[in-house]
Order: sequence, then structure tokens, then C-alpha cells
Amino acid sequence: MTDLRTALYDRHVALGATFTDFGGWSMPVRYSSDLAEHHAVRTAAGLFDISHMAEFRITGADAGGFLDVAFAGRLSTMPIGKAKYSLLLNPQGGIVDDVIAYRLAEDHFLVISNAGNRAAVAEALPARVPSSAEVSIDDITDTMSLIAVQGPAAAEILEATRGIEQMSPALADLPSYAFSTAAFQGSPLFAARTGYTGEDGFELLVANEDAADLWDALALAGAPLGLVPAGLAARDTLRLEAGMPLHGHELTEDLLPIQAGLGRTVATDKEVFVGKESLEAASEDLPVLVGLVSEGRRAGRAGYAVFDGEDRVGEITSGALSPTLGHPIAMAFVSPDRSTPGTSLTIDVRGTRIPATVTALPFYRRKK
Repeated sequence: MTDLRTALYDRHVALGATFTDFGGWSMPVRYSSDLAEHHAVRTAAGLFDISHMAEFRITGADAGGFLDVAFAGRLSTMPIGKAKYSLLLNPQGGIVDDVIAYRLAEDHFLVISNAGNRAAVAEALPARVPSSAEVSIDDITDTMSLIAVQGPAAAEILEATRGIEQMSPALADLPSYAFSTAAFQGSPLFAARTGYTGEDGFELLVANEDAADLWDALALAGAPLGLVPAGLAARDTLRLEAGMPLHGHELTEDLLPIQAGLGRTVATDKEVFVGKESLEAASEDLPVLVGLVSEGRRAGRAGYAVFDGEDRVGEITSGALSPTLGHPIAMAFVSPDRSTPGTSLTIDVRGTRIPATVTALPFYRRKK
């Protein structure tokens, strides 16, 4: 049931957005057209409200060590000012959620998780704190707004946005998966060079009361550079082209990281973390995630079966006609012996077998 609205809801209404339910939030799915918004992000920039994402502040002398146990990755060695993608696993090794963690100080981390998994993360984290550890966990989601500017013009737009100041480090010196602390109209602004589109971009965290002014300032600065507001539909095709997994599709509590091509995010040399024993005991003969490309205009969708001859060998998790590439693409879990790039398979698209070829992910890489 949709009953949550972001601090930018009125802005979306004024822009004529079409809304959808996403994790209990009423979110803009599009403003103009899915294709126009998608192409704007690939060629100029898109402005996204992603305030439905959940934010957790982790503080205390033992915060780093706690995160090493709670998550699959090694976060305690992350330098201050950097970000890292990681996974929250269940004891069986399945993926509860994928997150990005940021180290704000020696004893201060920010963890951003998916909207639909906020409750699961909020329940899991406190349960994983050792009784003797000095760790505090604060869910700050309801007080904060998150705005993304994604696309090749993103940095130029931020530089031109009035009210953003005191950025440290400077934008020109900020690498990918790092962040700057800044101010917007005198209030704190957190600016991370991260994103979910395959393009250069930034995610800006501000207090709810500053969100509308920041949105307006970004829109004003970006208009001459081709910036347009973009909704969840474009976000989904963008992330699919970039081979980025979506929880509930490519990531679930029944799937292991290695199946989704995320084995590299697991610090297997850590002495202990939730899910480690299950991962070590897991079978190697499990379905694995691959990319599939096909010709024509008919795209496979989530749930469609994948065949090798008459043998069903997998299932699509996400698929679409790629706006950038002009042909159908999909991600699917298939038998490991059918996962080699170049393997010919077929997709059952509403009763018709469509030829498809296994390809390495991602489908699209931006030009540096």
C-alpha cells in the first residue's frame, strides 16, 4: 500500500509525473517519456528523486569491526572519504540487500540501502552488534532526501548550481566512489560520486527541508545543459544496460553472491561474517547470472524461460528493448555449462522462441 511521499512529491506533481508504488513510496515513474528520459541521461543528464532509499548512520569506536561482521565486504579498512559497494547476507549466504557504505570518519559510517529492504536492514544490523561492542545505529531515512544527477554533464551542472559551496574535496578532484562534504545555502550537503545508471553522476544527501530548494537549483543550472527530470522507468533501463543488479530480480535471499557475479565483493579471508560458513559449503553447480542479447524488437521479460534446444536451462530476471543499443537485452540465471559468452540459447517470449546469445556484462560502458 502506497502511503509514503518524499519531500519532493509536490515538485513531481507540478511536473506532471506519473506515479507508481515502490517499496511503499509514491514515486515518479516518468515525466515525459521513458525513452526521452533515458536518452537524456546518456547524452546530457537526468535529475532523479531517490529519497525512498534508506540511510543508516553507524557510529562508535567499534563501528568498522562491526561492519566487517555484518557485511560480506571488508569495510574497516576503507579510507575516510571513500565509498564501497557491499552485501548484507543472511546466515544461508543469500542476499538480504546490496548497499553502498561511506566512511565519514574513523568511527562514523553511512550505509545506504534499498527502499524495499529498509525494514530487513533495520532489523538485521542491531541483531549483529556484539554485546560488548561500542556501536550506535541510527535510521535517519525519514529526515533526509537523496537526489541524483546522472549523465555526462553531471559535474558541469553541479559546478553551475547556485547555493552549493564549501565542497571538500573539490569536484574536479573527486574520483568515482568517493564523496565530498559541502554546504547548500548554509546547510550540510553530502555529495557522493556514485550512481545506478552506468554514467558519471552524483547522489546528493540533504535534510528534507532543503530538498525542494536543491532540486530547483539543480534544475535551473542544468536546463541549458540538457538536464531533465527522470523517473524510475528510465532508471531501470539505464541500470539494465549497465548490467547493474536489482534486488528482487538479480539479487534475492535465495541467491548467493557468486551466482550474481558478485563474488569479488565478499572478503572470504575475513575470520568471520554472517553467511561465511554457508558460502564455503555451497555447491559450485548453481545457476549463474549472464547477459543475453537478441535481434528484432521483442524482448524477454522477468520470468520468461530460457532454453537450449528443448531443455529449459534458465530464467530471465530483467529484460528490455535497449534504448541505447537498439536491440533486446536481458539478464538471466542459466546453468553454468551454458554461461560461456557466445553460447546460443532461446527465450520463450509468449510462446515464440527468440534466439539469444550469451554475452558478458555489462551491455553498455560509458566513454571515459
